[in-house]
Amino acid sequence: MNESADRQIGGRIKRLRRLRKLTQADLASALGISASYLNLIEHNRRKVTVPLLFSIAGHFGVEPGELVDSDDGRLLGDLMEAFGDDIFADSDVTNLEIRDLAQANPAAARAILKLYDRYRSITKPDAAMPASEGTEPFHLATDAISDFLQENANHFPALEAVAERLRGDIDRAGDGFEPALRSYLANVLGVDVQLASLPHGIARQVDQQRGALLVSDILPGESALFLVAHHLAQVAGAGEIAAIIAASSLPEGDAPALAGNVLAAYLAAALVMPYAPFLRACRDYRYDIERIARRFGASFEQVCHRMTTLQRPGASGIPLHLVRTDIAGNISKRFSLSGIHIPRHSGACPRWNVYSAFLSPERINIQLSQMPDGQRYFCIARTIAKGDHRYNAPRRYMSIGLGCSIHHAREMIYSDGVDLTGESQLVPIGVGCRICPRLECGQRAHPPADHRFRFDDTIRPESLYGRMT
Repeated sequence: MNESADRQIGGRIKRLRRLRKLTQADLASALGISASYLNLIEHNRRKVTVPLLFSIAGHFGVEPGELVDSDDGRLLGDLMEAFGDDIFADSDVTNLEIRDLAQANPAAARAILKLYDRYRSITKPDAAMPASEGTEPFHLATDAISDFLQENANHFPALEAVAERLRGDIDRAGDGFEPALRSYLANVLGVDVQLASLPHGIARQVDQQRGALLVSDILPGESALFLVAHHLAQVAGAGEIAAIIAASSLPEGDAPALAGNVLAAYLAAALVMPYAPFLRACRDYRYDIERIARRFGASFEQVCHRMTTLQRPGASGIPLHLVRTDIAGNISKRFSLSGIHIPRHSGACPRWNVYSAFLSPERINIQLSQMPDGQRYFCIARTIAKGDHRYNAPRRYMSIGLGCSIHHAREMIYSDGVDLTGESQLVPIGVGCRICPRLECGQRAHPPADHRFRFDDTIRPESLYGRMT
């Protein structure tokens, strides 16, 4: 077991113990060790032997690798991005010191990130909404939700269990999922699903007096179906959703309410795309998103999201990353199991294909990406258009990026005919200009935080920031 993993495993064990509502004495007794020894392990003051590692994994029903895998890279990247801010320009904090902080004191590192988030919400003009007394800026809640999903590997076994139970009951209610879902809602919950002309901007509305769920009649079919499933998820999964939120470390304010909506959406996706059949389709169709979308009556984005949740021990999919951005470069969704770092605050590298995809609307854009640390990734991206099915309806254009480590690329159909070993197709990318060491990049928007200008009046480089030391 490497040193980085040793530094992380204690926190993972503590989190699993708290999720199961176990005391240190309870877990220590089950493992046959003393409570004091377990306390030292959880505080990373004692190494975990291999036999004990397997005992802990078996007790919690997880794979040993889930305890060992380190999230140092993501935490380190977030810290690098934060310390790249101009506020730290005169601090002379080195990359090595930031790395030591992330590895030796991850709890303190996350506390610094939380403090930096708060600082940005108050001082940056692009903050989503101003902080007022007693309230939390909305963007802090969305950052907290992103961290919450990352900490749980975007996989919630309790919700998967609810979805499998509900889907079994629904499938017995009729032929075809959509009519069966409507029958289930009517017969079990007394809810009549109706398409209706709703006020502008309203996608779904509950009519308590008539016992009806009104869904906008100008929504795409897959969106309407998802909203119906989402309503059922909110009702049938309320207990499990509340328990997950209660066991989390989400901050007070908007985050718990937002988390409830996100978890209901997770459960809705699990209803529409049940785990085992969906994983089988991913493997059979080699992650052909459009083919899988047709198989389950889902949208391109819904399928991409569902692919990132396939982390069941013993039946997992490819570890994927997902990023969603608008045409202005604002990242609205980010999640990474592939190992690639997605910026926490700023826009990503302009060389990422998630941006160039806007140049070829609704076509799959393929990229072999290499980060500054040498890690390579296989990435696909495609734009999507959102809007109502009515004349002259405004459209919102977004780009979805999905990818994996180069080692898993051949499992995806999009790698067919692509030379994964050659150097010629590699695109050097970074996390963000502030922390990217590639001085020669002609697309820099900002100088790197740890370099200084070196002017030479006899030479005019392609990029002004290329003449730095």
